[in-house]
Amino acid sequence: MTKPTSSAPSQRMLRVGEQVRAAITQVLQRGEVNDDLIEKTVISVSEVRMSPDLKMATAYVAPLGVKDHDAVIAALNKHAKFIRGRLGNQLRQLKYMPEVRFRDDTSFDNYQKIDALLRSPEVQRDLGTDQDQD
Repeated sequence: MTKPTSSAPSQRMLRVGEQVRAAITQVLQRGEVNDDLIEKTVISVSEVRMSPDLKMATAYVAPLGVKDHDAVIAALNKHAKFIRGRLGNQLRQLKYMPEVRFRDDTSFDNYQKIDALLRSPEVQRDLGTDQDQD
């Protein structure tokens, strides 16, 4: 019998991803990373996606109040091994400590584009005619 393949993450991947997200957030909040750019930037860790074998963690972060996200992401990736080491105390239950990669979270930009589109006069006009017909 073959195992069905699915692109959806398993419950375990979701649970471990949330634990890794909370641990990364605590490391960043405590200011344990000695980098001026990271220390003076407010960083929101919105999601962590785990690989199926739980050895890779991709953290989606949004630096708040900074225009150059690439510099902050590069600084985080430069200190990824240090951050991985600091996660050990909080993730003792894992057999392998996941390797952490940081990526820019563009979902907030996408939400703003969708919101602007829904508020556009063309869409409002169409919504107004649909409401009049009902």
